[in-house]
Amino acid sequence: MTFRRLPLRLPAAPALAALAFVAALAGCASPVSRFYTLSPTDDAAHASVASTTGNQALLIALAPVDVPPQVAKLQFVVQNNANQVKVLEQERWASLPGDEIRRALSGDLTQQLGAIDVYGSPHPEGVPVYRVSVNVQRFESWPGSHALIDAVWSVRALDSQTVMTCRSVLNEPVGDGYDALVIGHRRAVAALSQAIASGVRALAAAPQASATASTKTTAKNGAKTSTHMSPMTSIACPQAASTAATAG
Repeated sequence: MTFRRLPLRLPAAPALAALAFVAALAGCASPVSRFYTLSPTDDAAHASVASTTGNQALLIALAPVDVPPQVAKLQFVVQNNANQVKVLEQERWASLPGDEIRRALSGDLTQQLGAIDVYGSPHPEGVPVYRVSVNVQRFESWPGSHALIDAVWSVRALDSQTVMTCRSVLNEPVGDGYDALVIGHRRAVAALSQAIASGVRALAAAPQASATASTKTTAKNGAKTSTHMSPMTSIACPQAASTAATAG
C-alpha cells in the first residue's frame, strides 16, 4: 500500500488578515464598567413610601449635598495611602456622589420621621418645614479598610428661624472588594441620617420663637407695614447627634 503526501495548504493572505483583525478587536475591547448606588432598594424602602402618604406632622426640605471637588465624579476615587488616591474607570457611581448621598439621606429621613421631602416642591401651609443642609467635608474610600464620611449639617425651622448646626464623623470598617466599600458608605449614610433625624425631632420639640411680623404706620394717607422676622436662634445638638459625631 502506498500513501500519497498531500500538499500543505496555508491560509490565504486575506484570511490571515481577517484573523489578525478579530484578535486585535478582542484585545482592544473596553472592560465592562460596574455601577453602584447608595440608595436602598429593598422591600423596606418601598414600604416607607406607603407610610409617608397622607397628612404629615412635619415636612423636610433636604438641599443638594455638597462633596469635596476631588471626589465629585462618577469614577470611584480610592485612597492608596495618606498622600495618594487612585481614580478607577471601571468602578463607578450610578450618579454623582453628592446626588447618591442626598437620595439615600432623603429616603432614610422620610422613613424615620414619617415625613415627605418637599425640597423644590410646593407644600401646604400650616405644616412645619425643616430645611436640612449637608456639607460633606471628607468622603474617603479605603478598600479593605474603612469608609469615612465627615459632614457638617444643619436643620433650620422655616417658621421660627431656629437652627441647629452639628458635625458627624462616621468611620465604617469594610472588607475586601468594592461591594464591601459601598456597603460601608451606605452604613455611614444611615448613621448620618439617624443623627439628622434626632436633630429634627429635637428642633420640633424645642420652644419655637415667634416669627410674628411687626407693623408701623408711617404715612397720613394710609398705613404702611413692614415685616421683621425674629433673629435666628440656635440650639445645641442632641445627644444622639453628638454620639454619631464621635463614632469611629
